[in-house]
Order: sequence, then C-alpha cells, then structure tokens
Amino acid sequence: MEILLQFLLLALGFVMLGKGADWFVEGAAALATRFGIPQLVVGLTIVAMGTSAPEAAVSIAAAMKGSADITIGNIVGSNILNILVILGMAAAITPLAVARSTVRVEMPFMIAITVLLFVQGRDGSISLTDGLVLAAAFLVYLFYLYKMAMKNNVDDELQEAGLPVSRCLVGAVGGLALIILGSNVTVGAATEIAKYAGLSERFIGLTIVALGTSLPELFTSVAAARRGNADIAIGNIVGSNIFNILFVVGLSALIIDIPFAAAFNFDTCVAIGAALLLWLCVLRTQRLTRWGGLLMLGCYAVYLWWIL
Repeated sequence: MEILLQFLLLALGFVMLGKGADWFVEGAAALATRFGIPQLVVGLTIVAMGTSAPEAAVSIAAAMKGSADITIGNIVGSNILNILVILGMAAAITPLAVARSTVRVEMPFMIAITVLLFVQGRDGSISLTDGLVLAAAFLVYLFYLYKMAMKNNVDDELQEAGLPVSRCLVGAVGGLALIILGSNVTVGAATEIAKYAGLSERFIGLTIVALGTSLPELFTSVAAARRGNADIAIGNIVGSNIFNILFVVGLSALIIDIPFAAAFNFDTCVAIGAALLLWLCVLRTQRLTRWGGLLMLGCYAVYLWWIL
C-alpha cells in the first residue's frame, strides 16, 4: 500500500511540474517583452536559477546530512540529463535556434567549469578553497550577464508591449512555486521507490534524484520550445548547468567539505562529453536539429545502460 502511495505522489508531482512550467515560461517571456530584456538573458538567469532551486535545496540538504553521493550525483547527473535528455527531447519536438553568444561564450564556459569540477574532485573532495574558486567564477558569470543585459537593452517603445506586469509576476512566481513544490513531491516519491527497489545511493543521485530535480528544466524547456521561445529553452539548460556547478556545489563546499568518490570521475567525464557534444552540434549552424536531439537521447541511453 505504501509503494502505491509513492507512485500516486510521483504522478501528482509530474502534473504540478507540467502546469507550473507553462505558467512560469509564459510569465517570464512576457516580462522579457514588457521590460525589453532579451529572452536569452531571462533564460540564463531567472528561468535557469529558478528551475535549479530543487538541485540547490536537495544538494545542500544532502551535504549537511552527510549524503555526499547524492550531493555530487545530483549535480553531475542533472547536468548530464539537462543536455542529453532535456535538450534532446526539446530538439526532437522542434529544432532549436541557438544565440551566437551562447555558442561563443556560455557553452565554452559551461565546458570549462565542468572540467574545473573534475579537476577539483580528483583529490577526493570539494574543499572550502574549491568552493571559493567556484563562488568567484559565479560572480564573474553574473557580471557577464549584467553586461550582456545592458548591451542588449532596447527602446522604450518595446517596453510598452506585453501583458500587465502584475499578471506576468503572478504567472512567473506562481509557476515557479508550483515547479519547486512539484519537484519536492516527485523527488521524495522517486527516492522512496528507488530505496524500496534496493538501488545504491550513487545510482539514486545520478538518476532518480537527478531526474526529479531536473524535471523543472525538462518541462520548462519543452514548454518553451513548443511556444517558440528557443532562447529560453537553450539558455535555461546552459544557465542551469552553470548555476548547478558554480552556485550549488560552490555554496555546499563553503558550508562543508564534500567528498568526491572516485566513481564520479567517470560520470563527470560524461558530463564534459555531453557539453562538448552539444557545442559541436550547434557550432557550425547555430541550430540544434532533430537529428542532434535524437543523437543526445541515444547517448544517454548508452550511459544509463553502462551505469546500471
């Protein structure tokens, strides 16, 4: 009876995430139009950080409780899922145009900090010093976003368009709240189901918890792709992956040293490979095609088979 309840909660979490993502993308895109903020900036900041809130909550809580495999597994697993599954699914639905700055700056930066995480974890832990380095890189990233937002500022004429600010805020804030709540319900239910099945903490972190905390990105990116907001779909994933490493791991390491098991070296290499694959798929055409999306989904299927 208990396991049946967990499956019902899992289904409820999916419903909450789907509806919350629709509200959030609609509100965020409308706010971008209203204030003349480029959709790319919205995707890289508000949407990315908002949908990464579950990763932050789960990872920091896991670090405090001494469940390091869930902390690292959640972040590394989420970043792999974000690219191979979420962007793979979004591109399979509709080809995604990619902004030039994303190809030239944000994606290489995402690759670089994933390599940095791999190097930092080679000694078996993410220390306070490592956390300070990640936090400093995060401040640099925020400064870059600020400069990009100022550079792309638009005329007052554009700022008059769109829905009323109050309606945009209600949609964005209400949608985000529903996303976070739905993610918590989903993660809790999925973790209980995984434990019932006797799976390891590393596997739970890399797959079940990673999938649960990545569901906001999944529903948000797919909803954005369906609505034609490709910059939000791509920017959301790239921004989330950057945020996951620099802020979530960085903040966790500032609180407590995080053990980095040797087994995660392989998974971090997969995360680097996934980021490189995404970059190579869009480097020439600045477009993620359906074939590219299907290739990513196939790569994740191989990875999942390998770690089982």
